[in-house]
Amino acid sequence: MMRRRKFITLLGGAAAWPLAARAQQLDRVRRIGVLMGFAESDQFAQSCVAAFWEELRKLGWTEGRNIEIDTRWATDVELMKRFAKELVALQPDFILTSSTPATAAMLQHTRTIPVLFVQVADPVGSGFVANLARPGGNATGFTPIVGSLGGKWVELLKEIAPRVARIALMFNPPTATFVADYLNPFKVAAASLGVEAIVAPVHDIPEVEFLVSKSEPNSGLVVIPDVFTIAHRAEITLLANRYRVPAVYWSRSFAELGGLISFGPYLVDEYRRATSYADRILKGEKPSDLPVQAPVQSSKFGEIQP
Repeated sequence: MMRRRKFITLLGGAAAWPLAARAQQLDRVRRIGVLMGFAESDQFAQSCVAAFWEELRKLGWTEGRNIEIDTRWATDVELMKRFAKELVALQPDFILTSSTPATAAMLQHTRTIPVLFVQVADPVGSGFVANLARPGGNATGFTPIVGSLGGKWVELLKEIAPRVARIALMFNPPTATFVADYLNPFKVAAASLGVEAIVAPVHDIPEVEFLVSKSEPNSGLVVIPDVFTIAHRAEITLLANRYRVPAVYWSRSFAELGGLISFGPYLVDEYRRATSYADRILKGEKPSDLPVQAPVQSSKFGEIQP
C-alpha cells in the first residue's frame, strides 16, 4: 500500500510539472522589439504607437511590469537594416514592424522570431507570407492599404477635379518596391475615365518639385503609401498646393497638413487592431496560424480647396 501511495504521489507531481513550467513562462517578463519606418519626431507615428501600447495595456501587458520594449526609428532603408539586426540580437519574444521596408529588413535577419507587421502594402508579393489566410513562416499582421485603392484614388480625383486629363502616380522606388500592386488598378481606372496614366518615380524632394511644378494644365497627382511619401508629406502637400495641382493622398495625415483629400483606412485604428495579435503571440500562438487581415473600412478625409 505504501509503495502504491508513493507511486501515485510521484505521478501527480510529474503531471504538475508542465503546468508549473507553463505558469512560470506566463509570469516571466516578455521582450518586444519595435522597428518603425518613421522619424521619431513624427507625431502621426507617435500617435500610432501610443494607440498600440494603450490597447495592449488593456489586455494586461504593461511596460515595467510584464513587458520590456526596445524601439528603433528610421526612414532610411540601410538604417532599418542595421536596426533590424540590433533588435534580432536582443532575442525578443516578438517584433512589431511598421511599413514594407521595415518588415523586409527584419525578415532578412530572422525567420524564427515572430514578426507582427502593420501598414504593409503587399505582404504576399513582397514575400513576407505565403498567403493571407495561412501566412506560414514567422510573420503575420495587417495590410491596410490594398492595391485596389490605386483605382479608387483615380476615380476620386476625377470626381473632385473633373477637368483632370492626366494623373501621375508618384512613388519612391527604394521604399515602394510593391508599386506594381497599385499600377494595374491605377491604369485600368484611368483608361476607363479617359485619363492619361503617368508613372512618376521620384527619389528626393527636388524631383518631387520638378514633377509638380512642370505638370501640364489639367494634371492631377496620386501619392501612394511608402516611407518616403509619409516622411515628406509636409513638403509634398505644400508643393501640390503651391502649384495648384489637385492631389489625392493615402493617409489623412496629408489632409491634416492641408492636402486636398485623402482616402484610405484610419491607420491609428489598424495599430489598435494589431494588439489582439500581439496578445495572442505573447501567449504562445504562432504567426503562421494567424491570418493576415485587411482593413475593416476605408474613409475619405479632407476638403476641396479653392
